[in-house]
Amino acid sequence: MQAPLIVKSGQYIPHVEETSFGIWFLQTETWTRHVLERALQDLTRLLAAAGDSVQTASYPAVVDVGCGFGRSLPKLHRRFRPQRLVGVDVDPAMLDASAREVRGAGIHAELIQSSSASLPFEDGSIDLLFCHQTFHHLVEQEQAIREFYRVLKPGGVMLFAESTKRYIDSWIIRLLFRHPMHVQKTAEQYLALVRGAGFVVAPQAVSYPFLWWSRPDLGLLERVFRIAPRADAEQTLINLVALKPL
Repeated sequence: MQAPLIVKSGQYIPHVEETSFGIWFLQTETWTRHVLERALQDLTRLLAAAGDSVQTASYPAVVDVGCGFGRSLPKLHRRFRPQRLVGVDVDPAMLDASAREVRGAGIHAELIQSSSASLPFEDGSIDLLFCHQTFHHLVEQEQAIREFYRVLKPGGVMLFAESTKRYIDSWIIRLLFRHPMHVQKTAEQYLALVRGAGFVVAPQAVSYPFLWWSRPDLGLLERVFRIAPRADAEQTLINLVALKPL
């Protein structure tokens, strides 16, 4: 097996650094199973709904923007069988953790330190871009979404899974994590941002899961007292599949 290729800038890239609790939580099985895997399952379903045959589709170049500890990289490799798999993160320590993850999975990946607002890829060079729970960490969101559009090939796919302002602004998230609060968006605002960058998002390629961990009560009312969430509750999550037009 070829060793992971790690490219670090050697410079500090300004970003909102995660709390100690956040760093711990991102390495837990709870996060991997209930946050990451649930999002990938839903995005795979939406990708099929958007007209792509995920059972046979192969994406030669796949990028995970904000790969963190690299838990997503083996999952992306298994689902999409890329010839080139790249994880991008601003934090060099995260890239080291991702390298351990891909080595343990027996796969090869490139790991690059970079800002999401200035990606080190040529125009139209990427087939699929995965952005999972990364965008609410970014200050330069408009620049980042334009970069995502730039690097994707015509017909390329962006898988986007994000927590909304309603969730990020909740007391428990404010207490345990750290985010740039002035750029947080509602589900509708994220959808408008993606479409405003030029992406096509079909109505059937969007979902608004209301998972237990994104609720103020962590789902206790439903699980313990059988009280279903209100139908008009403000959305806490948005998953979508966006296509760059041919």
